[in-house]
Amino acid sequence: MSCLTSGFKAEIATIVGRDYVKENDAVSAIDYGILPENLGAGIVVLPGSTEELAAVVRCCHASSVAIVTHGGRTGLVGGGISRPGEIIISTARLNRITFLSPVENVAIVEAGVTLQALQEAAGEYGLEPGIDLPSRGSATIGGMASTNAGGIAAFRYGVMRHRILGLEAVLADGSIYSDLTRVVKNTAGYDLSHLFIGSEGTLGIITRIAIKLEPRPSFTATTLFGLPSTQAALSAMQRGLKARHGQLRAAEAIWPHYFYLTSTHHNWSAADYRADHPINLLLCIGGNDDADVQSEIENIYEDVATDYPDISAVIASSKAQEKAIWALREDTDLIYRKYPGAPSYDVSVPLSEVEAYLDRCMAKLKTLDPELSPYVFGHLGDGNLHVVLNTAHDAMDGEKIRAIEEIFYTGLNALGGTFSAEHGIGSKRAQTLIAQINHGKWMLMRQLKWSLDPTNTLNPGKVLTE
Repeated sequence: MSCLTSGFKAEIATIVGRDYVKENDAVSAIDYGILPENLGAGIVVLPGSTEELAAVVRCCHASSVAIVTHGGRTGLVGGGISRPGEIIISTARLNRITFLSPVENVAIVEAGVTLQALQEAAGEYGLEPGIDLPSRGSATIGGMASTNAGGIAAFRYGVMRHRILGLEAVLADGSIYSDLTRVVKNTAGYDLSHLFIGSEGTLGIITRIAIKLEPRPSFTATTLFGLPSTQAALSAMQRGLKARHGQLRAAEAIWPHYFYLTSTHHNWSAADYRADHPINLLLCIGGNDDADVQSEIENIYEDVATDYPDISAVIASSKAQEKAIWALREDTDLIYRKYPGAPSYDVSVPLSEVEAYLDRCMAKLKTLDPELSPYVFGHLGDGNLHVVLNTAHDAMDGEKIRAIEEIFYTGLNALGGTFSAEHGIGSKRAQTLIAQINHGKWMLMRQLKWSLDPTNTLNPGKVLTE
């Protein structure tokens, strides 16, 4: 890729306006998000429309300048890392909700709209996007589509791939792909929109999304269980799925080491709730009658207590208590403040295999290094487990990291699971992808990349290493 000449920069400034080309101190003032390397390119361009973005891409294509697209910079696998000689395209100005229908239960949003902004706009009509993440305030819909984000409600409403009806994207040559279908049934040719969902900006830059909305319950009831085993937690979750009143909205598991970290930091405790259970389970029920959902959560507690008498439980009696319980699960930043760059793993395991998988992995980790005591938490409803090591990134050499990856990944495909559940591949997992997936899939991915982006303009070095 060539250097960024003054003529090239002047052409970009003509397209978007000089105020929307950031360099030097202006870039330093931008929040880099998870990784400082995200802003390594040193130049950030902020187009204000799809047409401006397409013109910028055409200019880059003609000058052989690579592009890294940024949304909220919340990615954990290095998908937004950029280097000198590249440019960053930020979708921050593409932040408009252009359509929202309570009749159709559909919204059309630009890529830079945050999840929280869409939640609030949809909430005015008693609707929600059917997807939720702890980083809702900064994660953008475009970024979530590009990584096929999952989150808390995936077991009920699916991941982003299942929420999106259609989308618009700018291709590597600057042409615009547009299929903003707003209906579920659509057999008009190949479903090409799904090529861009989960491609992490390597096949095209998503600019607008048509997303399905769901009715939002008027009331919620939340409980936290302390349980004797993963099997007990799965049993409690199954009881929640069979709720007679309302629907299960969340089933979040918190294993002891992480529970101790967050509960201690937040000074959280509750009468008769012990902190030494093998697993803690947050269940949330939603419905349109407050008395019904409160009664249902109490009934769930009684049923679970009958099956497992030696449990702890607390039922939130106010929104403040509910928020405090959720903080025990969602405040993952505590780990990274304690262990900067802590290596993390994002796996999906079939529910029937979760307990044996964790037992096996934890035993092997202890054999490798007795000091390793990972923080484990996750979305029990869909088997997505997050494992974060209790060590800083700089304290681990490459050989040890590879040994740990082998522990977590070996045999996972054979179980019917996957090494990458919702965080994506980025640059961090690109080599792992080669090692883990079927060769035929790998070859087809390469063919798609080079067909749509033969000059490797879009997010080079991410997902595919070539």
